[in-house]
Amino acid sequence: MAWNQPGNNGQDRDPWGSSNNQGSNSGGNKGGRDKGPPDLDDIFRKLGNKLGGLGGGSNKNPNDGGQRPAGGGRLFGIATVAAVVIWAGSGFYTIKEAERGVVTRFGKFSHLVEPGLNWKPTFIDHVRAVNVEAVRELSAAGTMLTSDENVVRVEMNVQYRVTNPERYLFAVTSADDSLRQATDSALRGVIGRSTMDRILTEGRTVVRSETQRDLEETIRPYDMGITLLDVNFQTARPPEAVKAAFDDAIAARENREQSIREAEAYANDKLPRARGDAQGILEKARAYKARVTLEAQGEVDSFARILPEYKAAPAITRERLYIEAMERVLGHTRKVLINDKSNSMMVLPLEQLMRSQPAGRSSQSNSNNVSSSGQLNSSERVSNSSSSFNPDDIMDQRRANAQRNDTQREGSE
Repeated sequence: MAWNQPGNNGQDRDPWGSSNNQGSNSGGNKGGRDKGPPDLDDIFRKLGNKLGGLGGGSNKNPNDGGQRPAGGGRLFGIATVAAVVIWAGSGFYTIKEAERGVVTRFGKFSHLVEPGLNWKPTFIDHVRAVNVEAVRELSAAGTMLTSDENVVRVEMNVQYRVTNPERYLFAVTSADDSLRQATDSALRGVIGRSTMDRILTEGRTVVRSETQRDLEETIRPYDMGITLLDVNFQTARPPEAVKAAFDDAIAARENREQSIREAEAYANDKLPRARGDAQGILEKARAYKARVTLEAQGEVDSFARILPEYKAAPAITRERLYIEAMERVLGHTRKVLINDKSNSMMVLPLEQLMRSQPAGRSSQSNSNNVSSSGQLNSSERVSNSSSSFNPDDIMDQRRANAQRNDTQREGSE
């Protein structure tokens, strides 16, 4: 149903029973109520009057004698309110957890914004989100000249992170481009100081470390708000025209390294054994030295004990010593020396006789005749010599020789 009944018969009553006449009290309640809900038409009418007054448009009504706002002023007010609401709502924004917001007010840096929901005055502040946790990468590659005037193709990868968003955005025009140029410059400087053989073989780690050091020294004065994490020396290869020759050279170096490692392994195997053998020889020498020293000391003590006996009976003691010495010397031989009481000595080869005796017996059993007269004479000489052998004669001969030696020694003295 309508709020106001048509015509004046309903006395312009609203659903709550209140009258809307201009001359009546708007605050009255003819329905018997003390207070009712607000009149929306009244509210919008008052707001339109205020905005219409601002717009300068008014129109007199001859019936009520007052002023009513024009339709254009009301639309302008509504548009203004809507614009304010839209402007206020457009200022809300969100910064992610890994980002930081850099706020500029009229183009000048104002402050940093932490992650979360934030608000900014639109058209006054501008926010740029910068990721400060992601690891960024850039690559530098090119054909470069070495110190030995060779050309090599080099590729390098740089990893970095943004640590100061303000310096990252405003210290230089583009921090990423500046870092790329600094990397290329540092890499070319290091390659220009190195030889091609070193770059392609064992010098890769050195090139990487020197490039990182030069790059850090280059970007430090600019304070671009970035921190280097790692510099990776990816690949280095010679030009295609000489690639085969360089591959052969690299293979030869690898073979050399393998031979060196094998030689080191062989040395590590042989040297401990040689040291052990040398130590064993030294221990044996020390033992031999100790044994000889102790034997010499024992002989000295033995001679010291024999000396009084020798002074008491020199001849008997000397003969006993001689006999004992000869027993020690001749005790391990099978040769027997005999004397036929003349100046010549005869040697009996008992070892050869013992070896030839079984052979002679076997030959006699196999044959009935003697092969030659020379063999008979030899056997007869051996038998004659064996029959004349007497140990007493040997002892007499030894005593005679000892006495003769003593006589010659005394005569020489």
